[in-house]
Amino acid sequence: MSQLRQERSRPVMLSKRACVFYLEKVRVVLKDDRIVYLTDNSQPVEYFYNIPEKNTAFLLLGKGSSLTDAAARRLAESNVMVGFCGSGGSPLFSSLDLTFLAPQSEYRPTEYMQIWMKAWLDDDARLLMAKILLLERIVLVSQSWKKNLDLIQHGIYIDENALNTFKQDIDRSENQQELLAAEGRWAKALYKELAKGFNIDFKRDEGKNSHDSLTDIANNYLDHGNYIAYGYAAVALNGMGISFALPILHGKTRRGGLVFDLADLVKDAFVMPTAFICASKGLNQKEFRMQLIEICQDQDLLDYMFSFITDICSKIK
Repeated sequence: MSQLRQERSRPVMLSKRACVFYLEKVRVVLKDDRIVYLTDNSQPVEYFYNIPEKNTAFLLLGKGSSLTDAAARRLAESNVMVGFCGSGGSPLFSSLDLTFLAPQSEYRPTEYMQIWMKAWLDDDARLLMAKILLLERIVLVSQSWKKNLDLIQHGIYIDENALNTFKQDIDRSENQQELLAAEGRWAKALYKELAKGFNIDFKRDEGKNSHDSLTDIANNYLDHGNYIAYGYAAVALNGMGISFALPILHGKTRRGGLVFDLADLVKDAFVMPTAFICASKGLNQKEFRMQLIEICQDQDLLDYMFSFITDICSKIK
């Protein structure tokens, strides 16, 4: 019966997977040929909850969680990315890779990694890749903010002067450091618009993990949302066979730098506004994560990332 189930069950394409999980204080095990988790509720009867691994993109395991070797093996076979993280979804850490526990498969494509590696070794090509990435961020954030009803209701729009300045800075930049400086100014402009619209005295403070004020809550949700974005980016890069260690803009000395680069595509467009919206509405962490994951699914985020990687490889080939 187990063999028959395996023959009938087919993994959903990575770019089409619908499920993302954040779990804490659970044991993830393989039981009756299924990936399940049970919670630590100190009750005499154990309740198991199913994880549909063949339709799951990535799994974040928070505080007090464990994963058996059999479950890890099955998740890898189903090409599910696994990350161990702190309470609430950040910070992220694991023992095998700086960013995620990546499934090991000999059958991932090789052509994208070869194209990426060749371009990465060329300074001019790597600079071009970074500029393509930042220009794509502008397109995506402009489109998404215009359609976001919560932002519209609060009178929040992209500052056209800041946008045009950012475009000019990208065009004039001669190295990655100049691009990073321009990106920092752009991020501040976006935070300024969101803070003004939601009437929050905001200053970005990563990793504070506090709920003392509305500013702290927004910062906390930004941290957690960023790691959701990192999960999607890691899935896309792993599926395309491109190493996380070949960043084009951030973290040249960090093994997972390319994950941060690709995740930045969607942080401005979706993570930032969702964090401010949920903080202003008084939603809790779970509600924030559910809303962000639903937005990412509605926007076909994985499909978008796969398409973007394919497109950028065709431009630098």
